[in-house]
Amino acid sequence: MARSTVFGWLAKYRDGGQSALLARPVPGRPPKLSWTQLRTLRAMIVGNDPRQLQFEFALWTRDMVRELIRREFGVRLSAVSVGRLLRKLGLSPQRPLWRAYEQNPERVTAWKQTEYPAIRAAAAQVGATIYVADEAGIRSDYHAGTTWAPTGQTPVVRTTGKRDSVNLISAVTPAGALRSHSGSPRSRASSTARRSSTSAANCCTTRPGRCS
Repeated sequence: MARSTVFGWLAKYRDGGQSALLARPVPGRPPKLSWTQLRTLRAMIVGNDPRQLQFEFALWTRDMVRELIRREFGVRLSAVSVGRLLRKLGLSPQRPLWRAYEQNPERVTAWKQTEYPAIRAAAAQVGATIYVADEAGIRSDYHAGTTWAPTGQTPVVRTTGKRDSVNLISAVTPAGALRSHSGSPRSRASSTARRSSTSAANCCTTRPGRCS
């Protein structure tokens, strides 16, 4: 803070007392949305998937928020004004996390806390290596784009977990050792996945210490 600013405050205090230091309203064009409307708008953006509000896309854009403001409050704003407004509400464009709505959180917790520790203990007893396998490649459910959400809070988009056109299967150990196999047609990829998973499982159970 500059010394001149402090001296200015002291001069105002000497001339007019504490009331002279109170902030004064800044003249200018009145806002088009009231604070009540802004709070409502923020709640609608943060608390809803755009598809719940009859939009076709799952990620908030400035144009979609612009349309929402026009539809709900009868106010027309430019895309630039909407961007400034969103930042004023504590929102920022972010890349969201995607979660399959088929996922069962309780089942995931049970796997992490009970089932996997048991598998790890059994593998340690026989000197086996645990591989975690998954399929990847070019898929129809590729996720891209950003949406507006509270700064510092990554949004989550609920979507299907189904995958199509898988062309690679890989397996990795907790230490980072990797095995993979590729194939292009989906019909072949599925059978390859089953064979590779079976091979990895047999390796870890019948040839302990050689799964690398």
